Amino acid sequence: MKESKQSIKQLDYCQENASDQIVPRPAVLRSLGWDGMHFELHQQPKFATDEHYHTMHVLTCGLIDSTNQSAPGIRSLDGKQERERRSAGDIAIIPAGVSHSCSWDAPAQFMVLAIDPILLKQLGQDWVNPDQIELRPQFMSKSDVFIQGILATLKAEAAAGGIGSSLFIDSIKTALAIHLLRQYCVTLPKLFNDSNGLSQVTLNLVKEYVNEHLHDDLRLAELAAIAQLSPYHFLRLFKQSMGITPHQYILQSRLNQAKHLLQQSELGIVEIAARTGFCDQSHLTRYFKRIIGVTPKQLLRSRSEAKSAQ
Repeated sequence: MKESKQSIKQLDYCQENASDQIVPRPAVLRSLGWDGMHFELHQQPKFATDEHYHTMHVLTCGLIDSTNQSAPGIRSLDGKQERERRSAGDIAIIPAGVSHSCSWDAPAQFMVLAIDPILLKQLGQDWVNPDQIELRPQFMSKSDVFIQGILATLKAEAAAGGIGSSLFIDSIKTALAIHLLRQYCVTLPKLFNDSNGLSQVTLNLVKEYVNEHLHDDLRLAELAAIAQLSPYHFLRLFKQSMGITPHQYILQSRLNQAKHLLQQSELGIVEIAARTGFCDQSHLTRYFKRIIGVTPKQLLRSRSEAKSAQ
């Protein structure tokens, strides 16, 4: 007799250390404070899970270890069982509420990403009736280069210690959600017609808002609200208009303002970092060096030398 859902273990990645219920060892890396999304990196010995289900949509991606060996095993999804290929970059999709279990016949490295189903409904409402947004389960026997790249980016962001901006994470969430809706949704979305981007009036409103709030933790949703668009459409139309994403524009604006303050004010680097929306001085220095080519200290030194020469 099939076990009732009430007796199956539930995993909610909104809860701290949720995956510890089903794996032998804690995750070696976890994201912190990503609204609607949670990332984990695992290095596990041979193991098998009990049957469980997730409250969020879950993606898993296998990683090849240092010996260049994959970790074979069996997965059960919604009552169907399959021995998985698990080559590098293969992706499994476990929709929220679907019963699931898996076994690994050798030590395994893998990434896990949990996504709030509400996110897909919010972003997909322009294409699909929200009540019809349902993901297809997928065994870890097919690769997806786009999702693999997203997970690699999130791994780097989680390892950076939370200094990435919320807008950057929001942009990744949006891009990933749209990819899932296009490629793995049971109901195919309607196509969105091309346009010429945001109107100049709307674009100016958004740019003015950004420039007035560089010191704040800007979110994609609040910028989209100014344009009266869904986050996805705003992201798409902004890039059509500007040639860069909102996150890239905000970073560029913050660096330009920081450079201006370094050259024209007597403020210290720590204060300038705070006023322009960077987490701290090292955060500002890293991006300043990468994009402008010198560190803030080097810019201040050259400014001082120029004054002395006058």
